[in-house]
Amino acid sequence: MPFHGSRVLIAFHYQIITLSNYHIDRVFENVYFYRNMKYILVAILLTSILISCKKESFITSSTASLATSADTLHFDTLFTTTGSTTRFFRIYNNNNQKLRLNKVALGGGAGSLYDINVDGTPGPEVNNIEMEANDSIYVFVTVKIDPSIDNLPFIVQDSILIDFNGNTRYVQLEAWGQNANFIRSRVITGNITWTNIRPYVITGGMQIDTNATLTIEKGCRIYMHADAPIVVDGTLLVKGEKYDSTRVVFRSDRIDDPYRDFPGGWPGIYFRGTSVNSNLQYANIINAYQGIAAEKASLNANPKVTLNECIVDNCYDAGILGVQTSIKAQNCLVSNCGKNVLLGYGGNYDFTHCTVVSYSNSYILHKDPVLVLTNYTKNGNVVLTANLTASFKNCIFWGENGTTEDEVVTDKQGNTTFNVNFQNCLWKVKNSVANVTATNITANDPPLFDSINTQLKLYNFRLRDESPALNRGLTTSINIDLDGNTRPVGVPDLGCYEKR
Repeated sequence: MPFHGSRVLIAFHYQIITLSNYHIDRVFENVYFYRNMKYILVAILLTSILISCKKESFITSSTASLATSADTLHFDTLFTTTGSTTRFFRIYNNNNQKLRLNKVALGGGAGSLYDINVDGTPGPEVNNIEMEANDSIYVFVTVKIDPSIDNLPFIVQDSILIDFNGNTRYVQLEAWGQNANFIRSRVITGNITWTNIRPYVITGGMQIDTNATLTIEKGCRIYMHADAPIVVDGTLLVKGEKYDSTRVVFRSDRIDDPYRDFPGGWPGIYFRGTSVNSNLQYANIINAYQGIAAEKASLNANPKVTLNECIVDNCYDAGILGVQTSIKAQNCLVSNCGKNVLLGYGGNYDFTHCTVVSYSNSYILHKDPVLVLTNYTKNGNVVLTANLTASFKNCIFWGENGTTEDEVVTDKQGNTTFNVNFQNCLWKVKNSVANVTATNITANDPPLFDSINTQLKLYNFRLRDESPALNRGLTTSINIDLDGNTRPVGVPDLGCYEKR
């Protein structure tokens, strides 16, 4: 019994000790928890302070993120009288810190036709603009147009500069400056006719769809933006007449000085593979990159493009470019282009009474022949050839103040047809023209144009009384000249103009 009681007592004391250790462990656990909670709370507080400080500080890195709600503002209102209209865009600070914009400014400064207001502050320049983290500001833009201003361009342009952390962003501004028919990135389907009531201003380009026909009546003026080619997959019919006021003019929309005379102001007119039966009569194509460009053979017996009494002038690259296609031209003047007439990779061409001429000037150095014909093209190291048939009658090929001595150059590859004929032409050629038939050629005798002054940009390619091109032509069915004047029966003059 004593022995048994001792066991019970020992067990009782063990339970007490066990319970005591349990409570002691809990006490220590609580102390450890609360002590660590102190450190956790301190860490949270410090993190909050750091985050708050970061949001209050400015990001200065050049990699800072900034976005705008638009890259171009278009003002589409037609200004028949003095008026104004307002557009806006937003600038976004996509960073987790504040961002300081050094400036938001109009490119044209105080002389701009535009006004800006940046987050409540008027321009033309606003400096040191603070943007909160992940926030945005508004920029309001107003344009004031008076269409009676002399030489006001059809499209009034400027830009807004955003300068921050050594970076720059631009938002372009574009407003109509005069009353016109404005066309942006349009595809023409069906049969459409343009009249001369108002000029046409094209931005973003225009396509004449397959099986569609665009007819342009006499006196129309078509002004092309820098991004606006005319792409012809169907048919283009230009129906100009001989007077300056009734000719159809294609040119850059920058008619303000000094831009009005710059070459390469718009892409050009492009006749693609499916285009058919296009005919341009009394058309002026001015200041393009490539005036007329055509590719691939005609889909019927007619030329892909017919040019009657047309002027192609001041094109930066080619005046007329043909690539394995068919072009017929009569009474055409192709002048002062980088490469006046370039006919490559074969094709079928007929030029009669055309003047092809270049003088070096302040815009374009005359360094390429005015006429180049080839029957091939290169695809990497592979030479591809095609048949070439070309006829030139009663034409003038001339150039001065340049670096080339041969104004007519041909290049033949392979064994395909190379049938090129020149009849009753005047040309400037020091070396012989290979692989052609040439009869009744007046060589290296200046044609004596009426008036040429490159400094004053004066070019009159009519002929003087003593010109060797007078009465040297071959009789053809063409009975008028570029001016619409009658040509005599029997011995017409060479070139596009008949001496009166």
